[in-house]
Amino acid sequence: MPTRVLVGGASGYIGTELVAQLEADGFDVLRLVRREPRTASEFHWDPHAGIVDERAIQLADVVINLAGASTGRLPWTPGYKREILRSRVDGTRTIAEAIRRSKTPPAAFLSGSAVGYFGSRPGEVLTDDSARGTGFLSDVVDAWEQAARLTPSSTRLVIFRTGIVVGEGGAFTPLNLLTRFGLGSRLGSGNQYWPWISLHDEAAAIIHLLRSEFSGVVSLIGPTPATASTVTKTLAQSLARPHWLAVPEFALRMLGDAGKDLILVDENVHPETLIDTGFTFRHRTIEQAIDEFAD
Repeated sequence: MPTRVLVGGASGYIGTELVAQLEADGFDVLRLVRREPRTASEFHWDPHAGIVDERAIQLADVVINLAGASTGRLPWTPGYKREILRSRVDGTRTIAEAIRRSKTPPAAFLSGSAVGYFGSRPGEVLTDDSARGTGFLSDVVDAWEQAARLTPSSTRLVIFRTGIVVGEGGAFTPLNLLTRFGLGSRLGSGNQYWPWISLHDEAAAIIHLLRSEFSGVVSLIGPTPATASTVTKTLAQSLARPHWLAVPEFALRMLGDAGKDLILVDENVHPETLIDTGFTFRHRTIEQAIDEFAD
């Protein structure tokens, strides 16, 4: 069993939870940081420049990369869209190429990705075998995953596609804040499926895949599908706030790709691959996931 896990994006929303669970499970966690390292467990990297401390790669049994600019930050200006793409592709390529150069490469590289790969697909049930969709995020994810595939075959590669991570923070923050201020609302028709997973299960699934022998692409999604209306209504109920507003679709489309790819997107993704690996969910419904942090 690997003991040293190198994490890119360790200080982020998912990374913080992942590191906490890794350390609770007895793993030795190493961190990639962009600033000057302050401890023996920190190693410098500059993903945009393609630079990473080679010692970190040599020491690690497993590398996990979560780094990337938040898609929850609005608006998506042309410059920020370039950053969304660049931050994912550059960081992933930097690690994959460092693994390729290493004389003692890690046993596994777990590379973050997103269910945005599928694009909006109303009326379809999507699995990891489903074809790529269209749209800005689909293009980003395709380039992101191609960078991960630069990893040499000697290192087990897992590409995990994440949906909406439900918890106190991250991309869920704007929805949470609006609801707390009594501005919870139906977004568009509300019938679009939003692929979700709880923050706890996101980190637990990554560790599960670390311990497994699985390689390939896997969607980290909760087992019970939920529509956008189910998510927003459940959040309002858990926070004892009203849910009486409705934001029409045309207004959301004015947000450009962010409106289409984040809010109006319809992706009914089923986690068949993750379930087949034997993962057990703590939160099987969106109600359980929201109650975890809203209480």
